[in-house]
Amino acid sequence: MTPAPDLTFVQITDTHIMPEGELMHGSVDTAAHLRAALEMLEGSGTPVAALLLTGDLTDDGSPGAYRRLRELVEPAARRIGTEVVYAMGNHDERAAFRAGLLGEEPATDACDSVRVIGGMRVVSLDSTEPGKHDGHLSDAQLEWLTGVLATPAPLGTLLLCHHPPLPSPVPPVNLLRLRGPERLAEAIAGSDVRLVVTGHAHHAACGSLAGVPVWVGPALAYGVAGFPPQGRLRAGADAAFSRIDVFGGQAVATAVPLSRAAEVYDVPAADRIRMIENVVGV
Repeated sequence: MTPAPDLTFVQITDTHIMPEGELMHGSVDTAAHLRAALEMLEGSGTPVAALLLTGDLTDDGSPGAYRRLRELVEPAARRIGTEVVYAMGNHDERAAFRAGLLGEEPATDACDSVRVIGGMRVVSLDSTEPGKHDGHLSDAQLEWLTGVLATPAPLGTLLLCHHPPLPSPVPPVNLLRLRGPERLAEAIAGSDVRLVVTGHAHHAACGSLAGVPVWVGPALAYGVAGFPPQGRLRAGADAAFSRIDVFGGQAVATAVPLSRAAEVYDVPAADRIRMIENVVGV
């Protein structure tokens, strides 16, 4: 019998929602990608503890783009019966983010948050610095994080941070990663953080920091090529998001593409599981 996860989270990152009528780079309908991802989640019937939107939620930080994002996400979240956690990215604008998504007074201080969802603590760190595209965490933020993590949560902690604390094989992404990752490593070492969940790179990746797994979720807007032609950088309108399943003390991340490829099979799940169980002798 296939074990059910204790909790399932869905990470949607780098949506880059544009104002109504505009396409990203003149070719990508980012709102259509978001709509398709949300429809896939609804159609799956999978219980989702929370949608984790991990930055670069809009492309230009405009109030209209945040309204458009919220009008897509929040009705779908209500239908699914799930919570929404919004996190800042370098394309986001703090005052408009707070007003448009959090319903708060506009302010320009870091948008950090903590919430316990189904026994799992979800901490969001704002790794942005106004006017810059690489990542930074202040001493005050890391001191706050250390204090939060001092008391373990029942199922542990997911730490959200837009900028990956990892190198990237894609040169521009590598230049724009989180600066000083060793400072974050010191804050989470020995804590109950099960997984550090990031975005920003526009390619899926994994690594570790202070022995804690790090997941770099694929972007919903478009993906960059890991092996472009020599001397080139290439991106395509490949869209994907992530599901993060918690099994006891483990958090397992899975990239979920919005595939345009030809269908290989579409069969009853129970039949396929029964067939595999017979093969492996379960």
